[in-house]
Amino acid sequence: MKRVLANAAGFQLVWFATVAGAGNGMAWTGPVAAMLFAGWVLSDARTRAADLWLLLRALPIGYASDSLWVACGWMHFAQPWPSPPFAPIWIIALWLGFILSINHSLVFLRGRPWPAALLGAVFGPAAYYAASNGFAAATFDIDVPAMMLILALAWAALLPLLLALGAHHHNRPRNAPMPITPKEHP
Repeated sequence: MKRVLANAAGFQLVWFATVAGAGNGMAWTGPVAAMLFAGWVLSDARTRAADLWLLLRALPIGYASDSLWVACGWMHFAQPWPSPPFAPIWIIALWLGFILSINHSLVFLRGRPWPAALLGAVFGPAAYYAASNGFAAATFDIDVPAMMLILALAWAALLPLLLALGAHHHNRPRNAPMPITPKEHP
């Protein structure tokens, strides 16, 4: 239980370091915090394989979703390196921290898609709103209620998807071979 609470607190510290740093011209603070958090989470040999498996699949999904908001002109982020139409590189720190919470402090939502969708729809947009209004790390370029609705719908799908990805690897037997799809024969 202590490790679950420490994981939740660690992700919150990553989130704070990332958005506060980006909003204050120090985009490096989030990646540093995320690397420290990742080092701690991945030091657990029991969950390392599942966490790495999930990171490799979920990180592109998360980065693409935030890049979509930029590409559509609906949002822009502070410290926009490399450049639009992509989300800034510091966004990867947020996603890294979040993904490393899926198999740990968010595991209680595994197998519960409706509560996960509801929590995603509420807390996903709340995080963007806080990053925008509290830390100047993001700016909405469309009407705020419209952006909140878009984010709520996206996060209602994203959180259950990420939890299902995490469960997929977790439920595979250890040392199980990867399934091979048979080739179609004429």
